[in-house]
Amino acid sequence: MVEALENTPPHKVVIIGGGFGGLYAAKSLAKAKVDVTLIDKRNFHLFQPLLYQVATGTLSPSDISSPLRAVLSKSKNTKVLLGEVSDIDPASQQVVMGDEKIPYDTLIVATGAKHSYFGKDNWEEFAPGLKTVEDAIEMRRRIFSAFEAAEKETDPEKRRAWLTFVIVGGGPTGVELAGAIAELAYKTLKEDFRNIDTTEAQVILLEGLERVLPPFAPELSQEAEASLKQLGVKVQTKTFVTNIENDIVSIKQGDEVKEIASKTVLWAAGVKASAMGKVLAEKTGVECDRAGRVIVESDLSIKGHNNIFVVGDLANFSHQNGKPLPGVAPVAKQEGEYVAKLVQKRLQGQTLPAFKYNDYGSLAMIGQNAAVVDLGFMKLKGFFAWLFWLVIHIYFLIEFNNKLVVMIQWAWNYVTRNRGARLITGRDVSPVVNTVNNNGHYQPTENRLPVNA
Repeated sequence: MVEALENTPPHKVVIIGGGFGGLYAAKSLAKAKVDVTLIDKRNFHLFQPLLYQVATGTLSPSDISSPLRAVLSKSKNTKVLLGEVSDIDPASQQVVMGDEKIPYDTLIVATGAKHSYFGKDNWEEFAPGLKTVEDAIEMRRRIFSAFEAAEKETDPEKRRAWLTFVIVGGGPTGVELAGAIAELAYKTLKEDFRNIDTTEAQVILLEGLERVLPPFAPELSQEAEASLKQLGVKVQTKTFVTNIENDIVSIKQGDEVKEIASKTVLWAAGVKASAMGKVLAEKTGVECDRAGRVIVESDLSIKGHNNIFVVGDLANFSHQNGKPLPGVAPVAKQEGEYVAKLVQKRLQGQTLPAFKYNDYGSLAMIGQNAAVVDLGFMKLKGFFAWLFWLVIHIYFLIEFNNKLVVMIQWAWNYVTRNRGARLITGRDVSPVVNTVNNNGHYQPTENRLPVNA
């Protein structure tokens, strides 16, 4: 009997995705008697909440990225594979990665989400979103190229369009982007140019609902809007974008239709689930919501397949309060840890109660010394909220060297008001030529730079 148990192959856990959900599941299984295979199309974990600081030149991509192999190097039961899963075969319990089929006993899918244009995918050319390192580098290129192009432009109307920045979406990403660009234009860059006054730039934040930061308490939304306006951001709520084309953003406010001339439009308005949700629906019959998120059971498994789990932004977990949990890092982290613990309990013939998310609060940065924090039992704003935001984001960074580098960079920026990562990168040495075509419109970038750009 003992010999038979010793010869039993270890339980195989395959994790697809190295974001917060997948990585914390793998880390939590480090000492378990299982074989773990983590598959990701990138070789690094990305701390997405700070991507906007890469896009606005505060941090470099490598500051908020950690190589997956380095993070999991001490997890001797864990293997990391670089590749993209294209299919899943629940009958044979295998995932397909290129020509290779990888068997599993337990499958954890944590492939996240990407930005959504609500059926207007052609807008992506004119208004990039912010989900990947490449997105952040492209956004950074457009922002700083706009100032460079304005410096050379002699036509006042065209110069005004170069110095008009439109951010679509008033959630945390949109608010943080708007505040960071305003600080760039009105503080950081104001002494750097000779032909333009960067303080004449317009930063416009568009939100369809009646207030920015809709998930936050109304008083914190009001505080965020007031802080943005104090920075110089023009906040327009109850405003819907109807078209983005040829450097024109068409908007509707009530019955009034307007146009904004802007050569730099940034998207922060919505997300949709990764394509793996559709694969799971086709192969298992599981239902997905309108955003493509997989409807999961109370233990994060999918209906009819109790050995397949979905965590993070790809999961629609509505068992706690009747609506899906937000797509934020703490949710994915807790879900990944829960599934890892459940797998170990099952191997011992036990189980766990239904997953329960512990909400420790929401927070958003507006600018230097300005943030809002909602902890439920306590609400913070201003300087102390800003300090709290800094501490929490340092805490959630994965590696110690990232924590140290980011902390030093933020301290230096605070003292000097300088942003050291203001690099314009692309296929060409000349940033503006590479940014726009002969008609003055943005040309899509095919070749992107690696994470250490």
